[in-house]
Amino acid sequence: KTIVQQFFIWLSGVARGDFGTSISLRQDVLGLVFNRLPATLELAIVALIMAVALGGTTAIIGARERGTAVEAGIDIASGAALSIPDFLWGLVLILLFGVLVPIFDISGRVSPQLDLPFVTQFYLFESLLRLRLDLTWDLLKHMLMPAVALALPLAAIISQLLKQSLKEVLDLDYVVLARVKGFSETQVILREALKNAALPTLTLVGVQFTFLIGGTVIVERLFSYEGLGNMAIDAVINRDLPLIQGIVLVFALLFVLINLSVDMMYALLNPRLRHG
Repeated sequence: KTIVQQFFIWLSGVARGDFGTSISLRQDVLGLVFNRLPATLELAIVALIMAVALGGTTAIIGARERGTAVEAGIDIASGAALSIPDFLWGLVLILLFGVLVPIFDISGRVSPQLDLPFVTQFYLFESLLRLRLDLTWDLLKHMLMPAVALALPLAAIISQLLKQSLKEVLDLDYVVLARVKGFSETQVILREALKNAALPTLTLVGVQFTFLIGGTVIVERLFSYEGLGNMAIDAVINRDLPLIQGIVLVFALLFVLINLSVDMMYALLNPRLRHG
């Protein structure tokens, strides 16, 4: 059969929930994908939280210290973090904390000797719900380095954009009025400026989150992290076309859902769109 015919046969199977069978693993593709997807989602969410926390903090500090050496230092650090891709950050972290100063786990998702009483594949979230802090700590130790590698470039983007937005908002009349009322610069930023300056950043974070999920493919491989990205590389190496198709389709659906969610959040948070 031609490639076009094969594609439509596969597409009709997908419509029925049949993603085919993996050539290399001899298992149902849909089951394999959903078995690995939670690990990738947990890694991406932890990396996103790190990026927002780091980028937001440095943006606020930079806006508060406008025109000083502190702002210049933040700009230099952000530029450096952004110029280095996530996989190269991964190699640097492996060298630093896996070889020179081996204080973090840099391979796998969880220590093999631990007993895992999990019902789902969302190990981190389930360990928190079960209050199994020993498992939570072990999972975070394995997740920390790949999450940092993914978070640093995104944190730099958030820092630069949010800082610029804050600097523009800080010159508006209502912010000047807040200063006249006696609020400190930090209070002015947190109470008055941040909520308006954060809206453009929200859209960017949503778009960049999709790139972050795409970045998990290489980073998971570097750290032998048992996620969907690592499986994607194995599928390519083994020329496992049904598995590749299933993974690509799931990634595409994730991108669509994330962008749709961001658009809805932006409409809810922006009064002009909400009441327009």
